[in-house]
Amino acid sequence: MKAFQLFVKLTAYYVVIGIIVFAALSVFPALREYLPVGGVEALISQPDTNPLEGSARAATAQQVGTFGESIFWLTAAIVGALLTAIPVSWVYMEIRTGEEYDQSLISTILILPVVVTGIVIIVQNSLALAFALAGIAGAVRFKNSLKSSGDALFILISVGTGLAAGIGAVELAIVMGLGFNYAFLLLWATEYGERAGMKRYMADLDPTNCPPAEAPLAPVPPAGSTLPAGPTPPAAPAPPMPGSS
Repeated sequence: MKAFQLFVKLTAYYVVIGIIVFAALSVFPALREYLPVGGVEALISQPDTNPLEGSARAATAQQVGTFGESIFWLTAAIVGALLTAIPVSWVYMEIRTGEEYDQSLISTILILPVVVTGIVIIVQNSLALAFALAGIAGAVRFKNSLKSSGDALFILISVGTGLAAGIGAVELAIVMGLGFNYAFLLLWATEYGERAGMKRYMADLDPTNCPPAEAPLAPVPPAGSTLPAGPTPPAAPAPPMPGSS
C-alpha cells in the first residue's frame, strides 16, 4: 500500500536523522551551544517588549562570537531547513494526482526554506532592511499561479520552515514538518472528504475503484450533410425459376 510505504519512509528518515544528531551531541556535547536551536524557548519565555525591535535573542547562539562560529551556525540553520523540507517534497510527490503534478513546486519546496532562512537572518535586526525587502518583493511580479489551494499549504510550510530556522529554532521547523507530513498522510490514507465523481487533489490509493473509461462517441455529421457511402455489397443471386434446367 502506497500510504504505508510513505509512512515507513518518513518514519525511517526521522529516526535516522534523530540518531545522527543524538550521536553527534553525545560525542561533542559542546556542539549544542553552536547550533541554531532554542529559539522557541526564547520566544515563549522572554517575549520582546517592543515588537519593532525583532527577536534578536532567538537568532543568536550562546557561544557564537567569531567568524568561523557564525559560518557554522548559518550552515547548520540552512542544512536544518533543507533536511526538514526534503520529506515535505516526498509527501507532495506521492499524494499529488498526475494531472495536476507540478515539478516546479518540488524545487520551490526545497529551495524556498533556504532562501527564507537567509532573508530572516538579514532583516531580523533592521526594520529598514525589512521594508526594503518588502519593496523589492513588490517590484518583482510572480506570474506563476498555483493549481490548487492545497499547493499553497506546501508553500506555507516551506516559508514557516525558513522562518523557524532563521530565528534559530530548527526544532520548531522539525515539529511543523512532522505534523504537516503525517497529517497529509492521514488524510490521504483515509481518503477523507472523497466523493464519487469529484475532482481529486490527492492521488487515488486504489485505481481499480475508478469507473471504466467510456468509449468515444461516433462523430455526429453537421446538419444538412450526409455520411459518405461505403462500398455497395454484391447483390445476391436470384433463385432459379421452377421448371428451369
